[in-house]
Amino acid sequence: MRFSPLIAIIAGEDSGDQLGAELIAALRKRYPDARFAGIGGERMQREGFESWYDIRELSVMGFAEVIRHLPRLLRLRKALVARLLEARPDVVVGIDAPDFNLGVERRLRQAGLRTVHYVSPSVWAWRERRAEKIGRSAERVLCLFPMEPAIYARHGVDARFVGHPLADRFALVSDRVGARELLQLPQDAPLLAVLPGSRPSEIERLGAIFIEAARQVSAALPGLRIVVPAANAQVHARLKALLAKGPRDESAPLLIEGHAHEAMIAADVVLLASGTATLEAMLAKRPMVVGYRVAPLSYRIARALNMLKTDVYALPNILARACGLGPEPLVPELMQDDCTADNLARATLALFADSERRGRVVAAFEQLHRELRGPLEGHAGERAAAAVADLLEERDAP
Repeated sequence: MRFSPLIAIIAGEDSGDQLGAELIAALRKRYPDARFAGIGGERMQREGFESWYDIRELSVMGFAEVIRHLPRLLRLRKALVARLLEARPDVVVGIDAPDFNLGVERRLRQAGLRTVHYVSPSVWAWRERRAEKIGRSAERVLCLFPMEPAIYARHGVDARFVGHPLADRFALVSDRVGARELLQLPQDAPLLAVLPGSRPSEIERLGAIFIEAARQVSAALPGLRIVVPAANAQVHARLKALLAKGPRDESAPLLIEGHAHEAMIAADVVLLASGTATLEAMLAKRPMVVGYRVAPLSYRIARALNMLKTDVYALPNILARACGLGPEPLVPELMQDDCTADNLARATLALFADSERRGRVVAAFEQLHRELRGPLEGHAGERAAAAVADLLEERDAP
C-alpha cells in the first residue's frame, strides 16, 4: 500500500507561495497520493493544495503594521494550531514568515509533530544565538545560502542547504542582447538600471535620492540610457511623480512596469536598494552599486543593542566572504548617512569607467551563482522535497 502522507504547509506571502508550489510539485513526484493543506496562495492551490485561510492574512509588513494586526494574527495562529493538532499531519513545513511560523512550529513540535522551517532567517546578520531558538521550533531548517548550515550546527540544529530558487531562474550566462531587444533599448548605448525599492515606503526614503544620482550620472556620461523598472502599480505611480520633475528628452529615465530581471540583464551597471534585488542583480551578472536607508530610530536601536553582526549588508558581499572570495566587498555599499545622491553617483560613475573591475565582478558573480545552485542534482524545490521526504521516511522506518 502506497504511503499517502498529509503534509501541512504554511506560506505567508507571494514568495512563499512560489516556494510552496515548487515544493508541492516535487513532493508529488515522490508521493502521488499525498494531501497538502494549510495556508497558501494561488500557485500552491494550482498544485492541488487546500488552503484553509487566505494567504493575504499573513502578508503584513513593518513593525507598526504587525502591532495593528496583532490581535487578528494571534487569533489566526490559535485557530491554525488547533486545526493542525486535530489533523495530525505527517510533517508541517513553515515557509519563511518567521514571526508567525516559528511560534506555530514550536507549539506543534511540543505536541509531537514533525516540523520543518523553509528559508532561514538571517542569522548571519542578526543575533546568531537566534539559531538555537529556531531549533526549538523546527526539527529541520532548509537554508537558501551555503554559509547557513554551519551556523546552525554550532547550536546543535539540523540545517540543510537546498540552494536558492532564484539561482535556478537565471541562466549562468545572461542574454544582454535579448533583454535589450525585449525592452526596445539600443544595443550600443551605455545603460544604467535603477531600482530604488519594491515597496512604497522604500520609494519615499530612497526614490528621490536614486533618481537624482541617476541624473548626475547621465550628466557626466554622454549617451547614457536609464531604465527604471517598477515592482508594482503603487511603486510605478510614485516613481512617475518623481520622474515628472526632470527633463523629458532622450536622456530621461525610461519607467517601465515589471521586467526587473530583464532591465538588470540589459544594463551595464545597476544602481539599487539593498535587499533581494542585489541577489537578482548578482545572478544577472551585472556590476552594481547598493544603497539603503532605514528609519533613523530603527537604525539607532539596532546599533545600540548591537543587533547587527556584520559590517557588510548586500547579499553579494556576504556571499563572497562566506565562499572564500576575500574580505573586501565585491560591490560598493552606501548605507544610511552615506546613502546620498552624490555618493551613489560617484560610485556608479567609477564602475562605468573601470571595465577591468566590472569584468572581475562578473567572474565572481558567476562563481557565486554556481555556489547557490548547490552541489546536488535538480532544482531547489526538488532538494527541499528530498529533505522533507527524509523526515517522512524516518517516521515510517521500523
